[in-house]
Amino acid sequence: MDARDADLKKELHATLQARRELGEEYESALVDSFMEKIEQRLDGTIDRRLRRQLAEQQMTVARGARSPGTTDSWGERFGFAVVSLVLAIPLSAIAGAFGHLAGVLLAWVGIVGVNVVQAARTHPGLFGLHTKSSQDEGWKD
Repeated sequence: MDARDADLKKELHATLQARRELGEEYESALVDSFMEKIEQRLDGTIDRRLRRQLAEQQMTVARGARSPGTTDSWGERFGFAVVSLVLAIPLSAIAGAFGHLAGVLLAWVGIVGVNVVQAARTHPGLFGLHTKSSQDEGWKD
């Protein structure tokens, strides 16, 4: 039992003692007073929980809605790859029409580059990129 429970228990005993001493004519006022104290305690508890939940939501938003190490789902990765390939067709045609072989190569370098950046973002260790973690005590930039 924490201190708040002990305080509430003392309040209940004091209310019951006052009821015995004052009689039934004060019972309604005593019960109302005790219920108000319970409501205040509940309001305080609810307020603390809501503030904590709001703070957690704000932290999640501040972190970009992703915790470190979180990767995209398979469906998101597959969708990104499909969209890249679908867009590669008209990009290749346009680049070939205006830039010939050099234009096509440049377009494909861009397509591959976008996919490499996406892969590096979702899998930081994939290309030998390494971020400092708590396990890497001696690792330096």
